[in-house]
Amino acid sequence: MSWDLPSPFIHERVAVHTEIDGYGHVNNVVYIAWMDDCAWAHSTERGIPPELCRRLNRGMAVWRTQVHYLGSAYEGDRIQVATWPVWNDGKLRIERRFQMRRQSDGQTLVRALIHYVCIDLVTGKAKRMPEEFTKYTVAPEVAAAVAAESEPFQPGVEPRARAPG
Repeated sequence: MSWDLPSPFIHERVAVHTEIDGYGHVNNVVYIAWMDDCAWAHSTERGIPPELCRRLNRGMAVWRTQVHYLGSAYEGDRIQVATWPVWNDGKLRIERRFQMRRQSDGQTLVRALIHYVCIDLVTGKAKRMPEEFTKYTVAPEVAAAVAAESEPFQPGVEPRARAPG
């Protein structure tokens, strides 16, 4: 039951009845909400709570989300949502990886990569990061693990055979 990368920030959830869809498992949009909750909890722990963002008139908006759904969670399951900042250009963009595991058996249910861009909260336009955001660095052990990966991390992107013809 190891994590994909070292030193994860972990936010725990319990799947509740209102998150269950018609098939009897957690709806896919709930996983997105859980990642958002985890990212906010991590940012707050690192000294960047929503109040600071509003005061600075800056925020990190999701630009692209790549998700690979690997398994299902069910009502009552305890889920560990882990995140790691894996890239910050110090100007405009940050990338975060996520991994979700069911606590009871350690099965990975989701892997994701979310790309964020810094915006002006009033206009919604891209805007350079304030200094406070540039301090949101990638941990050295995470940077080393990402650099050592033999393939780029692209969740939800599956190679496809070319169609005949």
